[in-house]
Amino acid sequence: MPDVRPVQTIESDKSGIEATSIDGKLADIKSADSKIADYSLLKPALWEEVDGLAQTKQSLSDLSLSWPAWMQGCTTLINKPVWQRVCNTAMQLNSQMVGKPDSEAILAYFKQNFSVYKTTNIDGTDSGLITGYYEPILKGSRFKSAKYPNPLYRVPTDLISVELDSLFPELKYKRVRGRLVGSKLVPYYNRADIESDIAPLKGREFMYIDDIIDVFYLHVQGSGLVQLESGEQVHVGYADQNGLAYNSIGRLLVERGELTMATASMSGIKNWARNNPTKLRELLNSNPSYVFFRELPAGLPGPLGALGVPILGERVIAIDPKYVPLGSPVFLSTTEPNSTKPLKRLMMAQDTGGAIKGGVRADFYWGDGSEAGAKAGAMKQTGKIWVFLPKEFVVK
Repeated sequence: MPDVRPVQTIESDKSGIEATSIDGKLADIKSADSKIADYSLLKPALWEEVDGLAQTKQSLSDLSLSWPAWMQGCTTLINKPVWQRVCNTAMQLNSQMVGKPDSEAILAYFKQNFSVYKTTNIDGTDSGLITGYYEPILKGSRFKSAKYPNPLYRVPTDLISVELDSLFPELKYKRVRGRLVGSKLVPYYNRADIESDIAPLKGREFMYIDDIIDVFYLHVQGSGLVQLESGEQVHVGYADQNGLAYNSIGRLLVERGELTMATASMSGIKNWARNNPTKLRELLNSNPSYVFFRELPAGLPGPLGALGVPILGERVIAIDPKYVPLGSPVFLSTTEPNSTKPLKRLMMAQDTGGAIKGGVRADFYWGDGSEAGAKAGAMKQTGKIWVFLPKEFVVK
């Protein structure tokens, strides 16, 4: 992979469980991978095969930096029988070493209690796409004003979600969303409807942001920090989505000749928006998908991932839970954003995303702020993933 490439547009939808339009045919919903059993693309491997998990003390990866993320995950995983023993053992190790196990102790813990698997794709290959995401910081207020005109909405009271696996077990990770008109379930309002003068969600606002393009990218990333003028920072997180398909505005700008692949990054799109204010609303409305948020508890060390625990920067990835069990420790072997510099690290699979689909596919969480955003936007690497599962975990 060359050192210099076009930068990736930061547009990997973080909406979690895949939404499917209710006006499509069920035959279209049943994707090619629906016939593949959960986790069946995981292949047994040897610890010595894990690329970057060195076996000598001198070159052993610094596993201790990822240990807090694992302990965070165990606060939820311990409630699941298959994870109970390994989490209890981890807590005992944590207690014995005063919360600071070294890398050798951590590696010994994993080798004694876990089996290692290599992730593969449907076609049998073992390399896949690794992208990045981050938590943006936005300027906002709890009250609407000329300075803060752009609302964040709570989940609408008329939004209906239907889990499709209740009818079709093979559609475990898919749902449809809509609203009732009489006795019929119809598609929910799209972005243009929601942000029109009619404002069908009026009364569900809970926060107002200064920059509409920042709101759009908050929808893309799924969570963020809102900086209030009082100095307070408020975590807001994904609560639900309108069920309509995501459409990349970066791809659309390239197709229209407004930007090139090299300039269709988040910063490039923001610059375009500032230079084309009269075209901006039409561009944003070309993506009908719309995300609803909730205010998260104060004092969290990070946004809440799909596992339900705060996720830690540079130690968590989002995965496809059909192929990698949510919460699993994983070892990622890839390269730094827009580079060939190796990035080999113990990570925790504690998040998911609507665009994260496939056996060898991950989104690397870089943390919050502009520096993390720049790294996330530049990350479109090839990588391999190994999954650590408790020895009692049965992979079919």
